[in-house]
Amino acid sequence: MAGKLKVTLVKSPIGAIPKQRATVKALGLKKTNKSVELPDNEAVRGMIWHVRHLVKVEEI
Repeated sequence: MAGKLKVTLVKSPIGAIPKQRATVKALGLKKTNKSVELPDNEAVRGMIWHVRHLVKVEEI
């Protein structure tokens, strides 16, 4: 688990609960279809798990 993850926001968080919106923002995702590269660690994977219906994840 020492690689990186490419996380893409594929669905708008407008209708999501406030905690999920905050998680999307904390991941660094601002606009739909934009991607960020994040380290592959337990904290990031936990955040992704909570908003898994809004994002697409690829291992780099």
